[in-house]
This record gives sequence, C-alpha cells and structure tokens, in this order.
Amino acid sequence: MPQALSTTPEVTMKRSVLSAACAVAGTLALSLSAATASAAPTKPNPNQPEPTKNLQRGQAYAGWSVRAGKQGPAKTGTGVQAAPLAAAARTAGIDVSGWQGNVDWAAQWNSGVRWAYTKATEGNYYTNDYFAQQYNGSYRQGMVRGAYHFAIPDGASAVSQAQYFVAHGGGWSRDGKTLPGMLDIEFNPYGSTCYGLSQSAMVTWIRTWLGEYKRLTGRDAPIYTTNSWWRQCTGNSTAFNQTNPLWIAYYSSTPGTLPGGWPYYTMWQYTATPIDKDWFNGDLSRVVALANG
Repeated sequence: MPQALSTTPEVTMKRSVLSAACAVAGTLALSLSAATASAAPTKPNPNQPEPTKNLQRGQAYAGWSVRAGKQGPAKTGTGVQAAPLAAAARTAGIDVSGWQGNVDWAAQWNSGVRWAYTKATEGNYYTNDYFAQQYNGSYRQGMVRGAYHFAIPDGASAVSQAQYFVAHGGGWSRDGKTLPGMLDIEFNPYGSTCYGLSQSAMVTWIRTWLGEYKRLTGRDAPIYTTNSWWRQCTGNSTAFNQTNPLWIAYYSSTPGTLPGGWPYYTMWQYTATPIDKDWFNGDLSRVVALANG
C-alpha cells in the first residue's frame, strides 16, 4: 500500500495560494469571455432586413434612414422632379455592408446586377469585416465595383475620415472596373439629425471631405443622400451639383424631388427588398465611363 505523503505547513500554504490564484484566474477568464460575447457584433443574416433602431457604432449603412421612414415626401420645395428611366437607359446595381455577410455574387450577376458598392468604413473607427469578400468578389464576378464611407461629421475631422477611408479600401484606380469612392451622408443613426452642425458648418465639412478625397485619389466622389436630410442639414446647398454625382435614396416608383440643384441623378437607391437595389442613370458604358473618370 502506498504511503501517504506528508504535508508540511509550508506546502499547505503554497497549495492554498495556488488554489486561490487559480480561482481568481478562472473568474477573470469568465468575465473576459462574457465581455467579449456582449461586445461581439451581430452575425450578419442576408435573409433578414437590417435594423433601423438602436444601431451601435459601426452598424450604419446606406439607406438606414429611408428604411426608418425618414425620407420625407416626394415633393419638398423646389427642385427637379426626376422620372424613372426606360429599361434600356439604366443599369442595375446593389449596395451592401457588413449586414449582408458573404454575398453570392454569381447569383447577383445572374439576376442582372452589373455594378455594386460596398461599405468600407464609418467615421475613423470602423471597417467592414466582409469588405474583401464583397469588394473583391463583385470585381471577380465581372461587375464594376466601388466602396463607400458612412460619414460621422460630429466625430473625427473630415480630413482624417477621408484619409481613413482611402487607407481602408476607398482608393481608386483607372482600370475600368473601379468606381470612385462614395460619401454616404444622411440622418444620424446615433444622435441629433444634423450631427450638431449648422447648415454652413455641414457644407464646410462635406466640402473638406470631398476635397481631401480628391487630393488623395484624383476623383470627385459621388454623394449619397436623401432629399429631406440634404434640405434640412445643408440648407439645400448647391455647392456640389457641378462636380459630384448625386446618388439619391428614395423608395418609390420615382426618385422624387432632387435636392441641391442637381439637374439629374447618377444613381438611385429605390428599394431595400430583399437587398438594397439601385439604378444607374445610363447603360453599362456610362457606368464604365464613371469608373474611368
């Protein structure tokens, strides 16, 4: 029969200290695990619509405010009443974000989609985990693709946000298949409608972002917005209608009133069912022309 090991007071004390340390480590590990789980982003589900309430930083996407019912009436003030296009004069596209996860680009191509924009960044704190699959996947499928930045004007400066965007997928090359980066500027998902800026300050912020983007890439970025937000937060500024293509968001059978003195829209996000769908104002050759600059 084996003999019992003798235990000295010193050994007993060391065992007690070790046991206590293990207990603390275990508690800490459980706490860290719980914290990590609570901080983990919502897993994307392409079969479910994106939420419109209680968005957390990084979760905004092009059109969230239109889905939330903030697009406003079709006729607001003066402006061009844009008409829908004949099928021969338009090109189907989609825009996606992290909410869509891995996109089946072959299926989108087979449905007629020929161009796509992917959310790359938000503010100076978020990058899309699915950006590579979405941005490169659409390109490999044969689509003309582009990236977009969700602006947070009450956060980091316009210059730093433009630089962050270019550094994280928002660059451009004249390859005939890469569209200029897009500035998504719409209702604030996280606070006051106009991000706490006056109309003149908002116009300055937009101008600064666009200027920095052009300095870095040589391209004028399209502006994605809604008629109601543009009128409320920029005073319906006409500062960009000769340089920056308009991407209007309006979920209806027509694009409604165009803001900012734009004589026509270049892109129109017209529905979010079952994915954000868009029309390009022109045939595929015009999409390529925008890509080439």
